[in-house]
Order: sequence, then C-alpha cells, then structure tokens
Amino acid sequence: MASTPDELTINYSEGGIDVVKELDKEVLSKGAWTTILFRYQDWDARKEEYSKDKYSIRRYQKRNGEYQQKSKFNISSPDQARQLIDALNKWLAD
Repeated sequence: MASTPDELTINYSEGGIDVVKELDKEVLSKGAWTTILFRYQDWDARKEEYSKDKYSIRRYQKRNGEYQQKSKFNISSPDQARQLIDALNKWLAD
C-alpha cells in the first residue's frame, strides 16, 4: 500500500505482462483526500498490443497512514477528454 501520493500507481501486472501500464500522472490535490489524473494504456491480449492512451481520475483517502482508492472516473475516449477540457475552459472563462 502507498503512504504518499507519489507512490500511488495504476500499474498492474498479471502473468508477467503489464496489463495496465501507467504512462504519466498529475497529482491534482494532496492531503487526507488525494486526487490524481492518470494517463495509461491497457494490454489487448487478442491484438498483442497496447491500447491508445486512456485517462482516469481517481480519488484516494488516507487512513491509518495508507491511501485507499475510494472512487474513479475513466475518460473513455479522446473525444470525451476534449469535451471535458472544453467545458472546463468555458466555465473558467466566465
């Protein structure tokens, strides 16, 4: 288990294969509740290659010195990511 936000990852291996490969992350907030935006790829066993880049926003709560994931939102496509960016830019411009 992770005790700092920098130690949190979504990397996941199974049978010697990185099934989820973290490419990058941005820590959006730190503290008892931490929010992290991850950029990652999934392994497609049928195609024997990694997916296009995907994104996930995850919230963690620190309890007894360890972070536990409490929620997540996976951004399903580059189009959805752009829609999210556009909405936020519009709201922040007001």
